[in-house]
Amino acid sequence: MVVIAKPFLINNNNRQTLIILESLSSMLNSNFPSKKRMSEETCTIAAIDIGTNSIHMVIVEVDKTLPAFTIISREKDTVRLGEREPKTGNLSEAAIKRSLASLRRCKDLAESFNVEHIIAAATSATREAPNGLDFIWQVQAEVGITINLISGYEEARRIYLGVLSGMDFQEKPHVIIDIGGGSTEIVLADSQEPRFLSSTKVGAVRLTNELISTDPIDEKELTYLQAYVRGMLERPIDEVKRKLKPGEIPQAVGTSGTIETLVALHAMQTLGELPSPLQGYQMSRQDLKDMVKQFVSLTYEERVNLSGMSEKRAEIIVAGAVIILEAMTMLNLETITICERALREGMIVDWMLNNGLIENRLSFQTEVRQRSVYKIARKYKVDLGYGEQVAGFAVSLFDQLLGTLHNWGKPERELLWSAAILHNCGVYISHSSHHKHSYYLIRHAELLGFTEMEIETIANIARYHRKSTPKKKHTAYSKLPDNYRKQIKHLSAILRLAVALDRRNIGAIKDVHCKYDQEYQKLHLHLIPSNTKDDCSLELWNLDYKKVVFEDLYDLKIMATLESNNV
Repeated sequence: MVVIAKPFLINNNNRQTLIILESLSSMLNSNFPSKKRMSEETCTIAAIDIGTNSIHMVIVEVDKTLPAFTIISREKDTVRLGEREPKTGNLSEAAIKRSLASLRRCKDLAESFNVEHIIAAATSATREAPNGLDFIWQVQAEVGITINLISGYEEARRIYLGVLSGMDFQEKPHVIIDIGGGSTEIVLADSQEPRFLSSTKVGAVRLTNELISTDPIDEKELTYLQAYVRGMLERPIDEVKRKLKPGEIPQAVGTSGTIETLVALHAMQTLGELPSPLQGYQMSRQDLKDMVKQFVSLTYEERVNLSGMSEKRAEIIVAGAVIILEAMTMLNLETITICERALREGMIVDWMLNNGLIENRLSFQTEVRQRSVYKIARKYKVDLGYGEQVAGFAVSLFDQLLGTLHNWGKPERELLWSAAILHNCGVYISHSSHHKHSYYLIRHAELLGFTEMEIETIANIARYHRKSTPKKKHTAYSKLPDNYRKQIKHLSAILRLAVALDRRNIGAIKDVHCKYDQEYQKLHLHLIPSNTKDDCSLELWNLDYKKVVFEDLYDLKIMATLESNNV
């Protein structure tokens, strides 16, 4: 089946831990060297979703001329990565061993299809485990797959992209409910953008492990389970209701393993056969209520014997079914439609977007990062005129020095621009140490479309636009991989120069022209004033003060001169 990608908007979230490991190059990580050039009409991509309960992989052939993708293979393995050590909360050695074996099989299968790129993302279980980072490094070292660790909001955003690639929303609002092993993602969206994205720590595996000890579940545990789910879902459900326009009645979409199992069971009981594909199959809330009633009356062995039920799913189906039933009840949704596309297909769409394969129809949506940065800037009362002026200088310096003093690319340029717009947001808290406040606000802002590592990088670049340079004694910075520390050093040094060029926040400097003299190790900055009568003495003084970090980093001297408008 070939599906044309449709419009979308991107979202992201933060998490408490400081360091997230992702692709050593960028979020557009390629785990294999390209076997074809990107200029050719097609390429083969694999997306791996490393969840709490299962590891899924989808292999697709991307037609760059449409753009569209065709699914050519799927792989699923129930590994229960979310299995934790009781005392430490670490991923257990057994769970890690199962996951490594599964990922090796995924890589072998991908190689058999001559896959050119592997995109891998880990979610709830790896996010929350103290040794999640160690697990990611272990996969990189032993399997050769680089994993992006994504937040709950980013997971919801990519689920939305995946659903939108396989369903026509027909300009109607939809509520997407994705029940995972460790979390539930609820999205309110239409064909243009997601109006609300959420990720809540209620998942089929998590609740089974924490709240169910009887078999069949007794009435007391069931009552507590239902109440717990309602309590946890209350905030996101209320927000969905608030985002609905008067008179709008959303349609429900269910994705991932729990809903697929429920639909398969329902189809076998009512039709006597399993539809192929399951895509588009509908089930009523009353049907679901009847199924929950059936499940809670059965033992595990009895549930396993139900036609369409797997052994692994039978262990967690009670909790999973309760979550989706409570969500539908709270939202007053009478029916739910299954979509077989979810996170991994959304990862493919996201990859296509970021590699420039989707541009015309989605030109508005491709600017989501920029819009997200502006949204955060407005939230923290940033002077956008000043921020844009500094960002303009920053990317101008970046572009002019490319190939001479640095070889960073488009992804790093975007991170620099974002940091430049937001570098002063910490003033919202206090002018004193506002660079440190900027780090905190950016790090914990819901910047849409960025990976956790990109947010960490943006926050650090902004943090080092003044005062101290990056040092290993700074905890957040020291824990970053070497490549990201290098990025931060170089990009924050450029940002320092850009900030100095608009010291009075009035746009006194109109433009800057760079000329690098390699023989004498000098960088000449020719500054064009906005007003020829302005001597820009404060900007020149501040540049002289700020340039030291840049000079030390690149082992050169900066010579700044004020030119006329005719230069």
